[in-house]
Amino acid sequence: MLYQFEHFGISEHFCKEYGTNLNFPGHLHQSFELVTVLSGEMQVMVDSEVYTIRKNEGILIFPHQLHSMKSTECEHMLCIFSPEIVKEYYRKTVGKVPVCAKFHISDYSADSLHRLQDESSKIKKKGVMYTLCAEFDDTAEYVTKKSDSKNLLYRIFEFVEKNYNKDCSLESLSADTGFSYHYLSRYFRNSVSITFNTYVNLYRISKACYMLNNTDCTVIQCALECGYTSLRSFNRNFKLCTNLTPIEYRNKN
Repeated sequence: MLYQFEHFGISEHFCKEYGTNLNFPGHLHQSFELVTVLSGEMQVMVDSEVYTIRKNEGILIFPHQLHSMKSTECEHMLCIFSPEIVKEYYRKTVGKVPVCAKFHISDYSADSLHRLQDESSKIKKKGVMYTLCAEFDDTAEYVTKKSDSKNLLYRIFEFVEKNYNKDCSLESLSADTGFSYHYLSRYFRNSVSITFNTYVNLYRISKACYMLNNTDCTVIQCALECGYTSLRSFNRNFKLCTNLTPIEYRNKN
């Protein structure tokens, strides 16, 4: 399984791409992903469910859902967008997953998505994606993410989401889940190919990037809000993740 970090640090990330015969192994990331078929058909696995989609059908994959794609003689359009693009919808569904990820995409929404360009305004992108999420929501049924041992990875992601701005150590994770410190360390590294501490740091920096882009908080306020007790440590980690200092990042964006 692959964890994709390409979009960390981009508070309102949006990308759209077209392609043929998509085959991609199991992976997950912190963004929503919308997959739709233009011709032919595609098999999409979301968690343990396998869906077949055809023209005018789509799959909406939630943040941190394991998914893969397989197709032949198929044209597709794929869109990845961060939760901040549809913030209100994300707030409504955080901690939940849909019972069924498949839905029908209206001609109007499909056409609107086709016409979106990289240079389109944030308002236009948000409008289109909110419309698509609303169409999905009209027929969707949601359940709380399972928290048994088979879904330990999702429990870890949820723990970080709730605790990134305070004590978010392996020791506190161990106390929360009941699994040993050493087991959690090995399990997480084997699952996503990075250490738990690296993931927490990346998550905190992504939140700091959002604050620098969308609030008037000072750098030290951002650092404290994102779980750093040392401004020096925050600046060092921010530069490692973004190749920019916090001030350079805010000025650039």
